[in-house]
Amino acid sequence: MLNRISLRQMEYFVATAKHGSIATASAQIHISSPSISAAIAHIEAELSVQLFVRHPSKGLGLTAIGTLVLQQCEDVLSQSSRLYEIAAESSAAIQGSLRVGSFQSLTAMIAPEVIFGFSRAFDRVELQMVEGDQEVLMNKLRALEIDLAITYDLHQGDDIEFECLATLPPYVLVGEVHPMAQLRTITLEELAPQPLVLLDLPMSRDYFTSLFAKAGLTPNIVARSSSTEVVRSMVANGIGYALFNIRPKSNLSLDGKRTVRVRLAGENRPMLLGLATYKAMKQSRLTRVFMERCRAYISDQYIPGMSSSAFFDRYVSGS
Repeated sequence: MLNRISLRQMEYFVATAKHGSIATASAQIHISSPSISAAIAHIEAELSVQLFVRHPSKGLGLTAIGTLVLQQCEDVLSQSSRLYEIAAESSAAIQGSLRVGSFQSLTAMIAPEVIFGFSRAFDRVELQMVEGDQEVLMNKLRALEIDLAITYDLHQGDDIEFECLATLPPYVLVGEVHPMAQLRTITLEELAPQPLVLLDLPMSRDYFTSLFAKAGLTPNIVARSSSTEVVRSMVANGIGYALFNIRPKSNLSLDGKRTVRVRLAGENRPMLLGLATYKAMKQSRLTRVFMERCRAYISDQYIPGMSSSAFFDRYVSGS
């Protein structure tokens, strides 16, 4: 099945074509070069075409098919922009109260661009963000206290509708001087006896320990915290390793020490990041417009505040 080409990926391609250089486009739109490269590679793979040729002295040049794709992308982006303008002109569509739940370990990355970026674009929207773990968010959906949640596919129940936007496989995080920092991959069997610092959130803790249980193993948990940053700091200071799915762009803990990501070998269940809604609650037009924004801003190729999957794969494999 073909993957979608997101509006965000089109924007990166158009910026690169306009500036003739990934590095220049990166500087102009404030997006990392690896993220732009991954977006272009995805479009080329999706369409089975070559968009650019590299000229030694002139940088990147569009191929003939690349020029045609550029025109179409510009048209789509223009139409998309017009959709928001039309929606903004409709007082019935883009005004009112929107209550968005956010899984707490995702909030620092997702909230500024996706959630509050929406309220900045539509000043008639009164936006309320509610942070919480999975249990809190599911309870608030059922109590009609939030309209939707940006969260994971953890223990939702048949009354919850979940739409996956991105796949986040688990990986191992260690301190810079940890012996495992020199490895490209590590197995659960090798990890089990090592000290584990567990991200101790309801349902999340069950997810991480289930990875070991499926392999008939028991992890050696030496410390716990419900705070992502506390876990990262403990890891950076050599207390143990941790398992994570989110991929922050920074490899530094809050106390300035460096962490290293190592690929977890084997077939391990990923976390699915997406949108959760309560089936019994009819979605308002405002909610549906916000969900469209989420679809445009969150994908396997781009998640605000995170390293792209393509860049992450190269990083942890050392290539």
